[in-house]
Amino acid sequence: MKLTHLVKRALSSLSNRPPSPHDVAIVSEVLNTAEFAVWSEMQYRDQRHSIVVLNRFDALVPGAVTAERAAALLHDVGKNVSGIGFLFRIVATVVGPRGQRFSEYHNHERLGADLTRSISDPRTVALIGGSTNDEVSRLLQAADDI
Repeated sequence: MKLTHLVKRALSSLSNRPPSPHDVAIVSEVLNTAEFAVWSEMQYRDQRHSIVVLNRFDALVPGAVTAERAAALLHDVGKNVSGIGFLFRIVATVVGPRGQRFSEYHNHERLGADLTRSISDPRTVALIGGSTNDEVSRLLQAADDI
């Protein structure tokens, strides 16, 4: 992962203010009810980040289907499993997957796919889990490279 991405992501994550009601309304239009419930459990900083990724993804893939747009919003949902906050995420990024919680944080793609497998379209799950390597998955990664 690029250092510039990590620094930009850390700076944008300093605030844990909730996303705007307008942005939440957009999210609720993209996600199904169960996905929205899972998304709503994410830290506010992750919710805001997911909205930025969706906006960037929409610009890169204007014809994206709903399942792909949902993946943009849910791509980091597995980070919830670790339960670690802002400062420990930085530590986990620096020291790597040591211990259960840091390992969970580093395995957030697989955990996110597990969380959404029974509630999401298979395309959404594949994109979240990183198990596909097509143009849309590469553009989703580019949208996340903030």
